[in-house]
Amino acid sequence: MKQRILTAIVALIIFVPFVIFGGLLFELLVYIMATIGLIELMRMREIGKYSVSSALGILLLWMLMLPSAGFDFISIPEAFFHKSDVIMLVVLLLLSYTVLVKNRFSFDHAGFILLSTIYVGMGFSFLIETRNYIDDGLATIVYVFLVIWATDTGAYFFGRAFGKKKLWPKISPNKTVEGAIGGVILACIVAVIFHVFSPIQHHSMLVMVLVTVLASIFGQIGDLVESAFKRHYGVKDSGDILPGHGGILDRFDSMLFVLPVLHFIGFV
Repeated sequence: MKQRILTAIVALIIFVPFVIFGGLLFELLVYIMATIGLIELMRMREIGKYSVSSALGILLLWMLMLPSAGFDFISIPEAFFHKSDVIMLVVLLLLSYTVLVKNRFSFDHAGFILLSTIYVGMGFSFLIETRNYIDDGLATIVYVFLVIWATDTGAYFFGRAFGKKKLWPKISPNKTVEGAIGGVILACIVAVIFHVFSPIQHHSMLVMVLVTVLASIFGQIGDLVESAFKRHYGVKDSGDILPGHGGILDRFDSMLFVLPVLHFIGFV
């Protein structure tokens, strides 16, 4: 527990200033985290991080994360750069690679890399887009992380106090339905308090509560998806870069679901 607390404090001291100031340094930090997250997934699948296939995956990851508005120091015209074109190019290269190595790298490996890269790359790209390229970006990021943390906290304490019915025992044996509901309730309470002191884009309180319920549910789904990955590949944590907490994906699994959903519904 002491190690977890110490790691959390150090991580926040490093991460929070980047979030507050935003800009290029924040984008570079997110690129680094996303790259580590993708490597963690490929390591689960026993794909070498120095292989040709992983290099293609990382290249695709970086291209997918390019903000549509362009970096502060570069602007890529939409007519010149289409993310769908890059995805198709990498698909062709990965499939060609399966032939070159005579199926030591298989179709299954290629599919895993593509799905993992889109999942991680697009999820973290929404983090950059939200912070640097929309109005109220900082407030929105703070809101998202408060909802995620409140959901985790509420699920833990409600689950311990009232948990009886298992939520998904084959994937995460300790999670309960009561805990999941408690996570949503605490997330809504925290969101209401946050909205009173820092309203986001003039959304009404009702909208904030409804969006928070959705965000809390999808945050828990994101956490379960990461748990399913680890259970399927027989690993305890996605990585060990954060002592006591695991890897990057262990800490950002909920965010990778929440931010895209908020963009899809037009909240961000």
